[in-house]
Amino acid sequence: MHDVIQKAIRLIVKVGSSLVTNDGRGLDHAAIARWAAQIADLRGLGKEVVLVSSGAIAEGMQRLGFERRPTAIHELQACAAVGQMGLAQIYETSFSAHSLRTAQVLLTHADLADRERYLNARSTLFTLLRLGVVPIINENDTVVTDEIKFGDNDTLGALVANLIEADALVILTDQKGLYSADPRSNPDAQFVHVGRAGDPALEAMAGGAGSAIGRGGMLTKILAAKRAATSGAHTIIAWGREDEVLTRLAAGEAIGTMLTAQTAQLTARKQWMADHLQTAGRVVLDAGAVQKVTAEGKSLLPIGVTAVAGEFGRGAVITCVSESGVAIARGITNYTSSEARRILRRPSSEILSILGFVEEPELIHRDNLVLL
Repeated sequence: MHDVIQKAIRLIVKVGSSLVTNDGRGLDHAAIARWAAQIADLRGLGKEVVLVSSGAIAEGMQRLGFERRPTAIHELQACAAVGQMGLAQIYETSFSAHSLRTAQVLLTHADLADRERYLNARSTLFTLLRLGVVPIINENDTVVTDEIKFGDNDTLGALVANLIEADALVILTDQKGLYSADPRSNPDAQFVHVGRAGDPALEAMAGGAGSAIGRGGMLTKILAAKRAATSGAHTIIAWGREDEVLTRLAAGEAIGTMLTAQTAQLTARKQWMADHLQTAGRVVLDAGAVQKVTAEGKSLLPIGVTAVAGEFGRGAVITCVSESGVAIARGITNYTSSEARRILRRPSSEILSILGFVEEPELIHRDNLVLL
């Protein structure tokens, strides 16, 4: 199973604070340069990589002279604001050495809880990847509050894996992986090479808290793997200072702890759509569109839609019916009901002139369609 990174096309790589900041002693430029070189190698293999990086608060603490992590939210926000500058600078410099551009993306839980912002974040990340850019994602600690914070970047990495339907999540940490017990106090502790994401026994093994620099521990990584698995992403937990760890994983080498997802990626999303007992609205398809969607596996284009019923927003699950009223599919719409009414029976090339913008050429992409 350790060949999942070798087979993966879209990867989330998460690096923790203790790795990025050399255990809190300022940003580790050499380590960041090594990860940039490895990610450049992955890009050369045709893989899309999103980097979720901790370290802003830790770097800010070092720059502002804090010896311990602050507990006051405004002091944490100040550290994040100062540290984010250094973090962005070193990543830009490190990746530019390999002719790669980076983009800073700061997220809060509210960004992913709100459907419209969720879809905007998703579209932005897909566009960056299409343009060959490496997104560098961190929690937006500058504006975060207790109510909206992710709490750790392991969770953020899993949420981003769900967001862009990644094939795998690689969590680089200061530990080799998961043990059956704490190896520092239990000489009989066994290393867990492969496990099933979501297995309750793994949570019992993990326990414990993180380092003094970061917020996560092994338990947050196990829970992140469980969350990532809901969209079909496998997770690997490995030591971030392992020599050429990403490159070797991409070559199929077994490193760290592999936690497998039990649901196939496409199956997970389509099952979620199929399970909707009620949908926000429906669109009526002409005979040609029914043929293309059902028999040819094509996307649904606006030109094949003859009517729109109900009121729904972008990203809603809607039902596709034939002109005789038979439900044939469900899918996630790229346009609101009012927008869909304006572009129905029109070719995709006219969407821009009608709406003034183009979200996608399809009303529903085939990857977001499930036949009934």
